[in-house]
Amino acid sequence: MDIQTVLVALIFAAALFYVGRMIYRSVSPKRAGCGSNCKCGVDFSNIKPDNK
Repeated sequence: MDIQTVLVALIFAAALFYVGRMIYRSVSPKRAGCGSNCKCGVDFSNIKPDNK
């Protein structure tokens, strides 16, 4: 194997790892916390809607 084949194989493996990681992170369950579109413990029950 020459150096070009080794480099192409390494780049291809890195690309597969990157795409696999993106897919895994998009389908894996999200952790609880403020980064997952929660209210972070804020109670909005006392807020009245503004009817115009």
